[in-house]
Amino acid sequence: MPSFFPWWVVITHFLNIFFLLLLARSGLEVLSAFPKLYWNDDCPPGREWARFSKKMYGADSRRMWSSLDEEESWSPVVALPGRKNLGLGRHWHFMTVQFWILTGAVYVVLVFATGYWRYLIPTRWEIVPEAIRAVGTYLHFQLPSKLPGQPFEAAQKLTYFLLIFVLAPVQIATGAAMSPSVLARFPRYGKLFGGKQGARSLHFLGLCAFAAFTALHTFMVIVHGVPKEFASIVLGDEHANRTLAVSVGLLGIFGILLFHVIISWFSLRYRRATQRLLGVMVDPFERVISRTFTSRQHFARGDISPYHRVNGYPPTGADYEQMAADGFTDYRLAVGGLVEHPVSLSLEQLRGLGRRSQIVKHNCIQGWTAVAEWGGVPLSAVLALVCPTAQAHYVVFYAMDDKGLTEGEGRYGFFYESMELHLATNPQTILALEMNGAPLPIEHGAPVRLRVETQLGFKMVKWIKAIEFVADPADIGMGMGGWREDQQYYANAAGI
Repeated sequence: MPSFFPWWVVITHFLNIFFLLLLARSGLEVLSAFPKLYWNDDCPPGREWARFSKKMYGADSRRMWSSLDEEESWSPVVALPGRKNLGLGRHWHFMTVQFWILTGAVYVVLVFATGYWRYLIPTRWEIVPEAIRAVGTYLHFQLPSKLPGQPFEAAQKLTYFLLIFVLAPVQIATGAAMSPSVLARFPRYGKLFGGKQGARSLHFLGLCAFAAFTALHTFMVIVHGVPKEFASIVLGDEHANRTLAVSVGLLGIFGILLFHVIISWFSLRYRRATQRLLGVMVDPFERVISRTFTSRQHFARGDISPYHRVNGYPPTGADYEQMAADGFTDYRLAVGGLVEHPVSLSLEQLRGLGRRSQIVKHNCIQGWTAVAEWGGVPLSAVLALVCPTAQAHYVVFYAMDDKGLTEGEGRYGFFYESMELHLATNPQTILALEMNGAPLPIEHGAPVRLRVETQLGFKMVKWIKAIEFVADPADIGMGMGGWREDQQYYANAAGI
């Protein structure tokens, strides 16, 4: 009798359960930051096809609002780690996905290397009507017969095939289609799914499909008999000791649940430690993606979004308000640090360094997108003017907004972000002075904001007051490379 459940099937089955639960919970944490789903990359407020929040905001709202106001705080019972921790949720998600894909790759290789594919891949079209008849048999509260010489009946085989060779690859593909670095380098790739929001929606529906399969799969294990099924999938032989199989299986399930309780508690109690520990796996992954791709996107004017969300509120205080009222005529941008020629530039002097205009897609870390035309100075022109020294490896951008006043929630300090120097030479990395053919609006970062199109929006500092070239940002702020990294435990590289 053939071994339908060899040891590698048993192990990868357990690992798949382990990693999928981590992906699902951390994915829900990511969703909680922008609990709305669209099919259109413009993300018009009020036009989402699904909303998991009671909060409602409109483009014509009488009071100013920020996309941060749309974020929800979900329970750690559901989300990992829960309680508005997008940065840590992303760390868990991107750490886990690497191991989930590796597990799947090993499984698929062994499927074909051992001939196990015969049990999973249909070789004749007749399996479709046979699967339909098998479902009908179940609906009549009877168990259909297994296919000759195989461990599954037709509906099971077809379902496993679709799950392994269709749904899982689609989840990976739609996940990649949400990366700003991937979309910037391969703009046509996102169009396969109708844009980033289409990929985001399909990714969520894929999660729902996995959840539905898990519920149905668990129910069928109960229907077929828990001891018998556990003997097959836990010990690899339906004739094995069933008491032992049930004991080992339940112990494994308990271990997974206990692990989730522990990591949820640890993540919320020791957030900086969690950021650093997971960063060992996640940060190199993000840096590789950020380094690999150069933005080549350029949209048509007809693609410009009618409404462009804003993340965060403008600086408060009389000094900024007076500067804005005077049209920023007294504004000076200080550029210094590890450079040969420190400068202090007015807006006119900045404009004199050159101009670039580009219609590109903004990718917020929360999940929303919008297309706009940005005009400004290539950052590479600033580098050519100040001549960074050989010791300069990072560029730090300092903003005018004190987040303790504009954002609160126990967080404090003036906003800043850093990025590796190589990103500054990207042709589409600019200091924006204009938006959609008009002077840069205050809510979008006037007088100067950064645009670096292979990164997520939080790296694109608004209301810039100074730029510094440094060897390492470890001595700035809390040493994590940026205000969001310091205060909200984000990753410093933001290509995914």
